[in-house]
Amino acid sequence: MSNSERASYIRGLIDGMELDPNAKETKIFNAIMELLSELCTSVDELEDEVDGIADQLDEVDEDLGTLESEYYGIDKDGCGCGGHHHQGGCGCGHHHAEFEVICPSCGETIGLTEEMLDEDSMVCPNCGETLEFDFDEDEEETEPEEEPGEDSGE
Repeated sequence: MSNSERASYIRGLIDGMELDPNAKETKIFNAIMELLSELCTSVDELEDEVDGIADQLDEVDEDLGTLESEYYGIDKDGCGCGGHHHQGGCGCGHHHAEFEVICPSCGETIGLTEEMLDEDSMVCPNCGETLEFDFDEDEEETEPEEEPGEDSGE
């Protein structure tokens, strides 16, 4: 039962009491009922307005989702691949994440491409922390060592 329906029901109860129209109590009941009716009307109008705003917000949310997917390449699973890499690659020619790194600040997994690694640093898209990549040590370790007794060409 809505507020307006409940107010009408109470109005019917008061009218059914057959109160003296000139009595002070009747005047108070009538004033309360008038106020209650006005409040119910205001609440109904506010509820309609909130419903309209909620509909508009839903439309904005849908538009934002469309914008994100078109501009940023974000899709429902959040990885930006359009679901293609889940079936073994999209073949679109774009450079999708080849590596993953976990941000030491926020703990989020970030997909990286070879080009991103070549930059030597990047900003975490989740927390804004600057991440630096240093591969000098790895390269030195992977260089073949000369065998003892081999001539190094000197």
